[in-house]
Amino acid sequence: MTDNKRMPSLYQRNALAPSLLAAAVLFLAPLLQGGDWYLVPLFVAAILAVIVGWFAIQARQWWWAPVFAAIAVLWNPVFPFPFNGPVWTTAQPVAAIVFLVAGAMIKVKRA
Repeated sequence: MTDNKRMPSLYQRNALAPSLLAAAVLFLAPLLQGGDWYLVPLFVAAILAVIVGWFAIQARQWWWAPVFAAIAVLWNPVFPFPFNGPVWTTAQPVAAIVFLVAGAMIKVKRA
């Protein structure tokens, strides 16, 4: 019998779970546009942008901070911008892809 012990990963990806959640919501957001539930994707995207941005700063990947600050501002539900139409409908899947790329790339070395 062989002893197959799995080596623990050297890195952890703290931003992956919030990025996956934000991407799922942003991919579905165009379906909710103009409806009663449209504020939900704004809240989710803004809050998770701040969380992923914080994980990027903790991982010392500073270049992600302005990207997620911009997403948090553009998707903020408190003072929403009056965006609509094809540009806004296209921006949401683009932001979802940004979340997915960042979730895959932001990693920190395990202690």
